Amino acid sequence: MRFHLLLLGIVLISGSWTPSTPPTKVMEWVGEVDHDFGDIPHGVPVSFDFQFRNITENPLLIDNVRTTCGCTASEWEDYPTDPGGVGEINVEFNAKKRGYFYKKVRVFFNGQRKGELLTIQGYVED
Repeated sequence: MRFHLLLLGIVLISGSWTPSTPPTKVMEWVGEVDHDFGDIPHGVPVSFDFQFRNITENPLLIDNVRTTCGCTASEWEDYPTDPGGVGEINVEFNAKKRGYFYKKVRVFFNGQRKGELLTIQGYVED
């Protein structure tokens, strides 16, 4: 009896198992994903527009953009990007602290679980 229950359990578990599929890509970056501002003056904010293309057959919406600290901010379009269309994400760095900086920004799109990584870097001069 135990053998039959064990066999039934194995069949049920193996029947519900499906191989993992690779994550679905919903967009592609147009241009840079790693932007270097170079040397920038202290106290002067700088910004850069990252562009993406919707590669799906449905409108694409940005769910969220997460920065790694309060010195980096982002703005994005609140409306969907049409199939084949290009959208933008503006990333601004507040250059209050002197020295080298390297910041990560994660962008989350509807229909894609994993966030896309963008980076900015540069050097705030004295």
